[in-house]
Amino acid sequence: MHLVVCAKQIPDPDTPPSAFKIDEASNSVIPAPGISPILSQFDGIAAEAALRIKEAGGDDAKVTVISMGADSARAAIKQVLAMGADEGVLLNDDAFEDGDSYTTAKVLASAIRELGDVDAVFCGRQAADWDMGQVGLLLAEELGWASAIIAKDISYADGNVSVQRVLTDGFETVQMALPAVMTVSNEFGEPRYPKLPQIMAAAKKTVTQYSAAELGLDAADVGASGSRLKIEKLFIPETDSNVEFMGGDTPQEQAAALVQRLQADKLI
Repeated sequence: MHLVVCAKQIPDPDTPPSAFKIDEASNSVIPAPGISPILSQFDGIAAEAALRIKEAGGDDAKVTVISMGADSARAAIKQVLAMGADEGVLLNDDAFEDGDSYTTAKVLASAIRELGDVDAVFCGRQAADWDMGQVGLLLAEELGWASAIIAKDISYADGNVSVQRVLTDGFETVQMALPAVMTVSNEFGEPRYPKLPQIMAAAKKTVTQYSAAELGLDAADVGASGSRLKIEKLFIPETDSNVEFMGGDTPQEQAAALVQRLQADKLI
């Protein structure tokens, strides 16, 4: 059994707001100096799901982690390799830059076809930077495979997966024949934490790199050129606020002052 994990490197969510900058001319985020990007936490959970299926599947099961991005994305790949994945694939080409969910899925699908023998793909429920949650379903559409999203539990038996999905008002269980694409939610549980020997072993594992040409993709169909989504404006919202304290020697006087002010502003 061959399982694939899609992993994305994102800006560290713990970056101080003061270090967060936007280039409004190019509608892009300026990387915070001195703060390294990290693996999207939902993708770490997706890796955990794939590794549990691998462990239940026996010695013939294999996990490959794929990431699309610059050379720095190797760090995200190595993290999943340290968790227990077997091989890594980096999709690195200037043509892939500034793409949207559609072009991302297109590139990932081409890489999965290149691998040739994939049985299932695991994605995070959404990337923790843009929070769109679209790539998993678009990837399934590109591949023509069955899909299930926002999974809190996944089990495998006899060529089928049973997926328990999170709904707004409860849960549902669906069964699918492989091959299939699944997006994994945080309800699945925390991903395992690699120990030092696993981190050292990950450094020796293979990471294969592909360009657009090597995947048989036209540069005009991927990245910014092929995007269906066009960003009109990216900016940091203004959060100015005015605070006024209600005077009064007692709570009753303060409440009366508040009522008077709300009435004056025609809020009540």
